[in-house]
Amino acid sequence: MVLLIGIATALAIALVGIRQLGRLGDDASALRADAIAATIAARMRLAAPEEQSEIVGRAARRSGTEILVVDQRGQIVVDESFGAPSKAEVQRLVAAGSGETRTALGRVRFSARALDPPRQNTSVLAFVSAPNPPPGYVRLVNAVTALTVLLLSVAVGVAHAFAKQVNDDVDFVRERIVDMARPDAAPTGQQIPIRSLDQVGMLTAAFNVLVTRFAAAERTYRADLAQAADMDKERSAFLAGLSHELRTPLNAILGFAHVLESEVDGPLSDEARESLAVIRTSGEHLRQLIDDILELSALETGTLQLSRSPVDVHQVAEQVVREATATVANKPLTLAVDGVGGLYAFADKRRVRQILTNLVSNATKFTTRGSVTVRVEALGSFVVITVRDTGPGIPREQTAAIFKEYTQLGDARSRGGTGLGLAITKRLVSMHGGTIDVTSEMGRGSTFTVSLPRCEANQPPDGANVSDSNDLGSYPPPSRGEAPEVRG
Repeated sequence: MVLLIGIATALAIALVGIRQLGRLGDDASALRADAIAATIAARMRLAAPEEQSEIVGRAARRSGTEILVVDQRGQIVVDESFGAPSKAEVQRLVAAGSGETRTALGRVRFSARALDPPRQNTSVLAFVSAPNPPPGYVRLVNAVTALTVLLLSVAVGVAHAFAKQVNDDVDFVRERIVDMARPDAAPTGQQIPIRSLDQVGMLTAAFNVLVTRFAAAERTYRADLAQAADMDKERSAFLAGLSHELRTPLNAILGFAHVLESEVDGPLSDEARESLAVIRTSGEHLRQLIDDILELSALETGTLQLSRSPVDVHQVAEQVVREATATVANKPLTLAVDGVGGLYAFADKRRVRQILTNLVSNATKFTTRGSVTVRVEALGSFVVITVRDTGPGIPREQTAAIFKEYTQLGDARSRGGTGLGLAITKRLVSMHGGTIDVTSEMGRGSTFTVSLPRCEANQPPDGANVSDSNDLGSYPPPSRGEAPEVRG
């Protein structure tokens, strides 16, 4: 914009100067024509008639102009021109006295002077060329060119200085923002000094407002986080106390039920045995609920510790299936372990057993007939465990919710359970650095797939911790494209 203003100013000055020079040149030509016409008229008044032609010719040659001597009818008496105008044009020029016209010389200024009496009917017309370009044109062009260069230089200098200042301000703001984005910087950020009142300054002011709001949000977040941590501690303390208060009478109930079932005080009737079985089953269910709630609380608060070592997953799977077989003796249901042995996972053996127990128990609970198969195989640096059943299947819209706390599918009253088994299983798998997925088809059954970090029999993976707390592990899960095919 500064450059355009400078160029426009120089052009305007040039146009005004050229126009003024043109006017001065025209005025000078008009004065010269008038002087020549007056001089010739004065000489002709004193000269003899036969000398008039010579006087006019000599004056025309010396002055380089066109000269006509005409009478009042427009008749040309003496012609010293490059092309005489018509009689009507001559009469018009004589009547006008002076002005501008065009001849063979181009644009000219003319002047008409009548001779003194007694020859007042005779007039002298002098034609002087108007300068084109006007005098001083070259000097004016040079001056305007120099002025234009000067203005452009000043404009470039001003623009460069302004651009440098803006660039410095932008770099200053950018460096401060980069400093605030460093991992070791304060999360609330810092105000940036406003060094200019232009657009960069407005942007800096807006950023400072954002930093202020972010700092307020950070303080609120930290206060809420501290409050949530306090609430978690209070909840853990409450659950621990509640567990103790519930376990004491519950253990007494289960103990006395066991004593009564042993008939130490005499034989029991069938009705009494059935009642004691209900008491024992309900007590065991309540104790399992208490254990699950406490374990979920430990997982959420990060207090659960893992004791990792190489674990023969196939052997653990056989133990779990053997124990589960006794619980489904009254069902037309077959439990089996497939795959190869000698595959070791770097995990907590107790927690691997708990994971498999939850999955197998869940499968036998919902499968009334058919089979439940546990398969163990290797996939890269992972041991993959699949638990497949022939149960009713899980609706597609519910597969994402089954790993949430207190979520049960089907008739919760008839199935029993706490709705925490799969939630605990998912958290335990994540602690080991593994993954768990489920695929299901209505009427065909469901398949749960668990991946755990693999290791050798007597050597844990490099960089692995034998004992660690509740975290998400450091093992990348196998990609979905590498998942083994589940055999029905």
